[in-house]
Amino acid sequence: MALQVGAHASIAGGVQNAVAEQHDVGGNCGQIFSHSPQVWQEPSIGETEARTFREQSETRGIGPWLIHSSYLVNLCTPKDDLRERSISSMQTELDAAARLCIDYVNVHLGAHTGAGVEQGLDNAASALDQLDVPETVTILIESDAGSGTKLGGEFEHLAAVRDRSQQDLKICLDTAHAFAAGYDLSTPEAVEETLAEFDEVVGFENLAAVHLNDSKHGCGTNKDEHAHLGEGQLGEPGLSAFVNHEAIRNRPLVLETPTEDGKGFEWNITRVHELFDEE
Repeated sequence: MALQVGAHASIAGGVQNAVAEQHDVGGNCGQIFSHSPQVWQEPSIGETEARTFREQSETRGIGPWLIHSSYLVNLCTPKDDLRERSISSMQTELDAAARLCIDYVNVHLGAHTGAGVEQGLDNAASALDQLDVPETVTILIESDAGSGTKLGGEFEHLAAVRDRSQQDLKICLDTAHAFAAGYDLSTPEAVEETLAEFDEVVGFENLAAVHLNDSKHGCGTNKDEHAHLGEGQLGEPGLSAFVNHEAIRNRPLVLETPTEDGKGFEWNITRVHELFDEE
């Protein structure tokens, strides 16, 4: 089975440049922001850029792609103005994904900020239901590290929003986030246990993609800081067991590892190939 692994790529100078960057680091799938994730902004992608992105992705055999939504989006919020801005922002991401022939738009649920877990989950489901999702695009709810009032740190949160929404939602499991939220992935035995729990609560059939990251902090700390693969708290045994698990082997693995210590995405993609059993 061919390994699908890539990284988050920059769209600086035009979205089409992400394809060449992905190719250069050895990736065959990947993720982008359609604009700066730190501000409220609509994607500004011309038709020539979009066409070039589509053509080069097909020519180089790179895909699937994910668009990661803005960090400002908060689907769980009880605040009407933030809710409306979040819905509007998500709609522009979905429309951009359709233009680029990108399969997935990935989003965090956000924080309930005092409204309570159940109300926050209801808020997220109802916000998602207001979106006009193109037929070619699927929304992915990403697992979270679970700090403060943020939701998505528990597998039950992911399942609840899927169940309560009328949309056909899928899940993106982030290994560093899950670990920080208390799901151990540091040994083969722990990987088996955690993924069995994911299957029981969410279902492997609902897992569409993985953010493959190591963690600089321990299990259950709720601290979201990524490490180079095999050099963090998950370590080589856990990551090897994870990427070779039957439920993971056919999912796209997208890296959000750091660029530090002279190592970047190319180094980490090579590590995935070393950990993966090609047979």
